[in-house]
Amino acid sequence: MTSLSAPVRGREHPAPAADRRHWLATADDLLLATRPHASPGGALLRLPGPVSASGAWSDGLEGYARTFLLAAFRVRGEDGDDPHGHLERYAAGLRSGTDPAGPERWPRIGERRQAVVEAASVAVALSETRPWLWDRLDDGTRERTVEWLAGIVGTSGYRNNWLWFQNVVEAFLAEVGGPWRQEDLDRNDELREALYVGDGWYSDGRDHRGRLRTFDNYTGWAWHLYPLLRARIRGRALEPLHAGRLREYLDQAQHLVGATGAPVLHGRSATYRFAVLAPFWAGAIAGATPLEAGQTRALASAVLEHFTSCGALDERGLLSVGWHRPFPRLRQLYTGAGSPYWASKGFLGLLLGAQHPVWCAEPATPPAWRRERVTLLPVPGWLVLSTPGDGTVRVLNHGSQRSLEPVLAARADDPFYDRQGYSNRTSPQLSPGAIAAPTDSHVALLDERGAPSHRGDTEPLHLAGGVAVSRSHVHWLDLPAAGGDGGEGDGGGAAVWAGLRRGPRLTTASVARGRSEVRLAWWDEPPGAPGASPDVPPELAGVDEEALWPRCTGPFAVHVGGWPLAAGSAADLVVEEGEDWVRVRRGDGTTSLVRAVTGPVLTGAGRRTGADPFGVVSATPWLRSGGHVAQHRVVAALVVLSAAGEDGDLDAVAAVEAEGSGPVRVRWRDGHVDVVPRGREAAR
Repeated sequence: MTSLSAPVRGREHPAPAADRRHWLATADDLLLATRPHASPGGALLRLPGPVSASGAWSDGLEGYARTFLLAAFRVRGEDGDDPHGHLERYAAGLRSGTDPAGPERWPRIGERRQAVVEAASVAVALSETRPWLWDRLDDGTRERTVEWLAGIVGTSGYRNNWLWFQNVVEAFLAEVGGPWRQEDLDRNDELREALYVGDGWYSDGRDHRGRLRTFDNYTGWAWHLYPLLRARIRGRALEPLHAGRLREYLDQAQHLVGATGAPVLHGRSATYRFAVLAPFWAGAIAGATPLEAGQTRALASAVLEHFTSCGALDERGLLSVGWHRPFPRLRQLYTGAGSPYWASKGFLGLLLGAQHPVWCAEPATPPAWRRERVTLLPVPGWLVLSTPGDGTVRVLNHGSQRSLEPVLAARADDPFYDRQGYSNRTSPQLSPGAIAAPTDSHVALLDERGAPSHRGDTEPLHLAGGVAVSRSHVHWLDLPAAGGDGGEGDGGGAAVWAGLRRGPRLTTASVARGRSEVRLAWWDEPPGAPGASPDVPPELAGVDEEALWPRCTGPFAVHVGGWPLAAGSAADLVVEEGEDWVRVRRGDGTTSLVRAVTGPVLTGAGRRTGADPFGVVSATPWLRSGGHVAQHRVVAALVVLSAAGEDGDLDAVAAVEAEGSGPVRVRWRDGHVDVVPRGREAAR
């Protein structure tokens, strides 16, 4: 057996990113860089960085399993050729990890629930490399591995994409003569169908009201990936049901990656980075993609090049917790130092041999990168604004949320789901103060102290043409030191909040044209008791909400926050202001503009430090109504994010016309008119 010490790194890649040799070399570099952090027997990979809520023991298994997945794709794609001896190391780790009396044993599924996730990666990797690893193992190791994996059989309680981990593990167990249960698979199929919404989209679980609103990258790198992996374990083609849904999803998902290879930063687990490529590769492997072979190749290579050129790998060659460079605030409680290696899924394309059309065809422009467009994604409730000329993608969010807390709990908006807008050039602000008092890419009512409201539960009302409308019953958090100026610093005692104040309904609308958005807002008291919360579940019927949480009765001002821009230094972010507009300009020409279209306003830009994964400092332009805003009065602002270095957006809108409770008309400079429904018309 060879030594487990690390070889010298630093080889030059032999080809550009579009070449398969580049992908092989990158996979090898990623794997070789982790070797110094393996335990003596190779079962636990303890990478430097944060410890997850599951603890360091579980994190060591996670590091092993997720890098094993990468090694499996790399070796299987080369038909067993393994010049760096990756599989020998993982075989050694398997022997140590499954030894119940050994010092490096893995936590069993009954000991750490996170082991469910990692067991799936182990099962997939063992299946993909079966002729070169599993079939050559001694009987004792195979028996112990089956016993360890079998801890998942008969377990239940899966409510989201985790059901697929059980599916692939039990599929592998069935293939190697281990235990499995048809009841588990039938239950998971039923749950899967209950979480399918349409157009290729799954909701990754239900929110606290039982609604299907959680739309994010898990649809692609989990819901559409594991059906293919299970089919491969069984030696079958991808089932027509899953193939059809995958094709539908990819037809939309291509619009969420910019022409520079930068994906939209939205949703949890963003630190998995180029795992967003998993469904695109799955489509190519299964023949279930709307993209031509050269288009898949171009898109995938651009994404890999984007992240590797922007610092995703640190000076040791390790994937850090972050987006580009290390940024710990991007993590969730379940995120440990090994978690980013789910990026291994982005190398699924290595399963396609060197002679596959994806690797032989000339790179070609994907359809989403061919022209400037506004695309509707009805299921998640998104308007997607794409400008291939500057590589920018903007998602205007009027449907996706992830609310897990009890209905009447005091809670902040989730910055990864509840902002009005997401893009591939910006991030929600992630410092405690920014989360407690949101101002970026956010429309809010301001209370008497100037504190911004939270969106709370959002109800999609309308999505057609270039118009999206949604509304929510807003609320305020009562914090130990509440503040709402959106300006300097990130204090405010945001770590603990004592209570909640209920507010009225706030309706927001986005009207999109080119790179420009007109953002509209108006508020009203809902029918019935003032301030009543909607859709209170039966178990809370009769709860005295007035006694539990007080109402905020106003008067209210309206805040419209633009896109935050980040940079390496404050001097690289210049704030420019006019009478009714404010713009943040970065040194590379990227700009974020907000301009008032209706009424007198106050303008400003909030600066923060350490809140943004794109840079050390960030600035967000904002507008606020110059006085209190009456019920039903429409406030309108032009909101623009551009990387084209142009300043012609100030006059993009000619007028916004709103009379009574009728529809709002947005007249653009070129004469085009968009109609925004209100009241009952908006809810159709």
